[in-house]
Amino acid sequence: MKVILASSSPRRRELLSEAGLDFEVVASPAEEIHDASIPLAELCEKNAELKAAAVAVDCREAIVIGADTLVWIDGDPLGKPKDMEEARAMLRRLSGRIHTVCTGVCVVFPGGEVRRFHDLTQVHFRVLDDEAIAAYFREANPLDKAGAYGIQESGDLIVRGIEGNFDNVMGLPVAKVLEALGIR
Repeated sequence: MKVILASSSPRRRELLSEAGLDFEVVASPAEEIHDASIPLAELCEKNAELKAAAVAVDCREAIVIGADTLVWIDGDPLGKPKDMEEARAMLRRLSGRIHTVCTGVCVVFPGGEVRRFHDLTQVHFRVLDDEAIAAYFREANPLDKAGAYGIQESGDLIVRGIEGNFDNVMGLPVAKVLEALGIR
């Protein structure tokens, strides 16, 4: 059965490739919902479904996987920063604190069956001053990542530890995806 990842995220592609899954990539044209009044897990799952459904319309014979990752702190979702100043502000806000990373996933099967699920990981940040943030930005591009950071890119500079799934913080809870596909 043909599998399509409805995401242009290089991290999601890497995770699925490392898991040995044979898939194609079709970037989803769907617009994400940005509504902090929707509970975190529900918001991520809805966005994942929007992405998967937008691709599934033209790929009815394939299994389509959509995903959405958000950083959540103080009841606010942090998506991708619009510029470097917003990225710095996000890391200042996360500095020395614990936040939640949620990835919602939606799998659309041929025939229309839909499976939605999510994973949550607690991330403990180091205390970051302006120099620590600048040092991190010299190592990683924050503009294409929720919360302005990628744990897999010099994450040890900013992250003290996690409780939960590392892959989830990267953007896709691979074990849960494989389980939904009936592979594990």
